[in-house]
Amino acid sequence: MKIAILPGDGVGKEVTAQAVKVLKAVMGKHAAMELAEAPIGGAGVEAAGDPLPAATLDVARRAEAILFGAAGVPGDENIPYAMRPGASLLRLRKDLGLFANFRPVFMFPELIGASTLKPEIVEGLDIVILRELTGDVYFGEPRGHRATASGEREGYNTMRYSESEVERIAHVAFQTARGRRGKVCSVDKANVLETSQLWRDVMTRVGKEYPDVELSHVFVDAAAMMLMRAPKQFDVMVTGNIFGDILSDCAAMLTGSIGMLPSASLALDKKGLYEPVHGSAPDIAGRNIANPMAAILSMAMMLRYSFDLADKADRVQRAVAGVLAEGYRTPDIFQPGMKRVGTSEMGDAIVAALARMPA
Repeated sequence: MKIAILPGDGVGKEVTAQAVKVLKAVMGKHAAMELAEAPIGGAGVEAAGDPLPAATLDVARRAEAILFGAAGVPGDENIPYAMRPGASLLRLRKDLGLFANFRPVFMFPELIGASTLKPEIVEGLDIVILRELTGDVYFGEPRGHRATASGEREGYNTMRYSESEVERIAHVAFQTARGRRGKVCSVDKANVLETSQLWRDVMTRVGKEYPDVELSHVFVDAAAMMLMRAPKQFDVMVTGNIFGDILSDCAAMLTGSIGMLPSASLALDKKGLYEPVHGSAPDIAGRNIANPMAAILSMAMMLRYSFDLADKADRVQRAVAGVLAEGYRTPDIFQPGMKRVGTSEMGDAIVAALARMPA
């Protein structure tokens, strides 16, 4: 098992350390693992003058899977785009062909009270948001700033998708739904965007190859409202890069905290990058209060998708559920009467839960 460890910036370092701790615990001391750590984001700039140093990219290319923390430092929006810590992740996704971003949104029963929505809205929640990750406005060219005829500055970006890009993610969506409840909801803005009209046309055409899967189409603004009003109606939601970015962060709050949401970004082969959905959160970095469970659950997705170790992934998920049932809570999901713990203590509790499980 060749795994690249890219902690990155802010709380990424703290939560990734806990994911690695749990990884070693669930695999056992005799497991054949090669873990290679490398800097990325602001740490990459500090180490090598580049948010994605050549040596880090080489480590990622040689790995079978990547555990990623977070990239971003205060004020990075004022840095030239190519040197922004956050741009490192986009470059990595593009270079490795990580086009399919799985963001499972499920509710641990123990956290129903932590959600800001009514219990009956989120109880039993289990959906997947599938985000196309290497196209759309984040990668479209041209992009930049320019002066208009009147002399004022103008910023511009290009929203762009090809038929083949949409076809590729469409097949992933329908195949995923076949293993779940057989429903795909395609999210677009076809009433005003030509890019979205192409998206809808291709999704409809590909959907005809999957007569056993129900396909629906929803505009993105309506989808956001429906996620808050009645999220359990969805099974697999598939959408483009920018809409998926926004909707998945919105859906994270259904679960009680963005600190609970894992993700997997997969290429056509089993190679994947696994990361918590939350960012670097510099305001709480270094304080041992960040929730590591999204990172730990992302690691479990790595075991499942890149290494076919579903039994190990299930053990990690049961351990997370176990510590929640015992009342352990980091500050983001804390409620009166629970056991408030820090980042490293939560990792220790999950390791202890694994040790108590029968082999």
